[in-house]
Amino acid sequence: MQADKSLFFTSTILMIVGVVFSLSLSVFAVLLFNYTEYHFFIRQFGVVFVGIFVMWAISLLNPDKALFWIGFGLFFSCFIAMSAMYVLPASMVTEAGGARRWIRLPGFSLAPVEFFKIGFVYFLAWSFSRKIDDSKKTILAEVKILFPYFIVFIIIVYLIAVLQNDLGQVVVLGATLICMAYFAGASLRIFSIILTIAIGVFTVIIVTSDHRIARLKSWWGSVQDFMMTFMPETMAQALRVDNAPEPYQVMHSLNAIRHGEFWGEGLGAGIIKLGFLSEVHTDFVLAGIAEEAGFAGIFCVVMLFSWLIYRIFLISSRSENKVFHLFSLGIGMLISLSFIINSYGISSIIPIKGIAVPFLSYGGSQILASCMAIGMILMISKRANI
Repeated sequence: MQADKSLFFTSTILMIVGVVFSLSLSVFAVLLFNYTEYHFFIRQFGVVFVGIFVMWAISLLNPDKALFWIGFGLFFSCFIAMSAMYVLPASMVTEAGGARRWIRLPGFSLAPVEFFKIGFVYFLAWSFSRKIDDSKKTILAEVKILFPYFIVFIIIVYLIAVLQNDLGQVVVLGATLICMAYFAGASLRIFSIILTIAIGVFTVIIVTSDHRIARLKSWWGSVQDFMMTFMPETMAQALRVDNAPEPYQVMHSLNAIRHGEFWGEGLGAGIIKLGFLSEVHTDFVLAGIAEEAGFAGIFCVVMLFSWLIYRIFLISSRSENKVFHLFSLGIGMLISLSFIINSYGISSIIPIKGIAVPFLSYGGSQILASCMAIGMILMISKRANI
């Protein structure tokens, strides 16, 4: 059977949109860092070209053999890379906000966490298919089965949320783990327990970090007046935050969305990229698209992502192999959660998390990792009854 062409072309179209806006939205960064006019465009175009080839090449492989080696290869190699970043010399590692997130290689930098997410999803799919089934078990038996995964996840929380100061990626991985465990056969009781523990862990991470508390207060200060209209007066007064720092980035992001109206200002005609938002072509690319392409452009992007995610979940539901089913489900969760968290963040529905938009945001690691993930799904689609 052939791979799902619809999934391949939808991914390609999204990447082409990202390439176009990497040229339009990067104008201020070009001037700020004194780069050549096409600096970001050429790099994004090159990465997308390689990514499309990688996606196509992986899709040709036999999923019964290649998926195991690619999945575990990414899981173990990237786990080692993330652990080793903190003993590597400074000349080999790029820092952001004091956290080491990229390994410098000849000609480019690599973010291991982007590829680790794919390996982690495969590890869960492979392991859950062997450990969890639909048979009735006591709550204690389920806890014993899932406890090792909890330990592994705590290690991942330390590597990503603590050492790399990247809570957003942990939220995505945690939500994906919970959903995969449920669809693998875990009971609703254990699902509720895992969800409660996850909320507790994330709460501890937030309250023990001053900058995360400040970010949360800043977000709440911008939405509290609206939210408190639905609360009892006593609760509203208890939750009110006075003199919260102004959410600078979100304010300009909302201005960009509002400025775009229905049809947008036109490609290249936006003003939010002119220093109001730093490097808008990365995490705030959706705000830039909303200003220049308007509601119509964002609607098209949302439809493309919706179709992409639908095809992935369709492949998952039609896969008789449980590993294929769970892996496809997990990748669909990764992409959909990343898109939702980013879009909700730039529109002030939730606090900003610094999550890139798959296929659209500028960045070689997330593009290549997304292409590898889709390539693996395309492999699986050859065995799915679609």
